[in-house]
Amino acid sequence: MQIDYTLQIWREDGQFIAHAMPLDVASSGETPQAARAALDEAVKLFIETAERHGTLNVVLEDAGYENLGTGWRSPDWVCIEKHSAPLAG
Repeated sequence: MQIDYTLQIWREDGQFIAHAMPLDVASSGETPQAARAALDEAVKLFIETAERHGTLNVVLEDAGYENLGTGWRSPDWVCIEKHSAPLAG
């Protein structure tokens, strides 16, 4: 079984943070490549743990995945944008 997810990476305090949407799993590394690899491992462990606890279906449905009977379809992302908002004061 395959689970698709969208990956975001940003820099924070000298580390690169990788985040899997819509699973809301994150990890970090010293380089973008290391953060990607760490995230792939974190997602794998997250899925294995949910399977072991019998909660994978609920976790995936809560994250917006659709059960097709033969596998899961991830949400169709329309766009990912960076916006700014003014701060008061």
